[in-house]
Amino acid sequence: MKLKVFTDWWARWNPGISGIGVYITDENNCCIEKRYKWLGIKTNNQAEYLGALHWIERAIELEAKEIELYMDSQLVVNQLSGIFKIKNQELAEIRLEIQKAINTWWWKISFYHIPREKNKEADRLSNIAMDKFPHPNPLPEGEENKDNLKYNL
Repeated sequence: MKLKVFTDWWARWNPGISGIGVYITDENNCCIEKRYKWLGIKTNNQAEYLGALHWIERAIELEAKEIELYMDSQLVVNQLSGIFKIKNQELAEIRLEIQKAINTWWWKISFYHIPREKNKEADRLSNIAMDKFPHPNPLPEGEENKDNLKYNL
């Protein structure tokens, strides 16, 4: 099964209070899952990387055979794709964790940059994460998936 993973972060200040959101669809663009997570105090790049790590791990849990990861950070997409080098040691360590997850999984992953306007749902979910800190709650009534993460990365 191919999964499309749309992820975004939001931070109030940099570094500052941050959250990540994800919107996962199948290859027919049917929603599989919506989630968000409060990260605490992080930089914008830390939040993007932690979001990518967590949602890749989640897609693997969902038994994806192919993952398309969509983000609106051109820098992070290029770094994860190996086009740009990662100079920050902490980000390099998170990238290593991402690579370990991918290596144990053995299937195909692609990283895509998309305009912010095409990532509105993941952005909305990341804002919910920040508004609910420090105790994330399920998605608002009426959402397709009320399951939320209950631990910090």
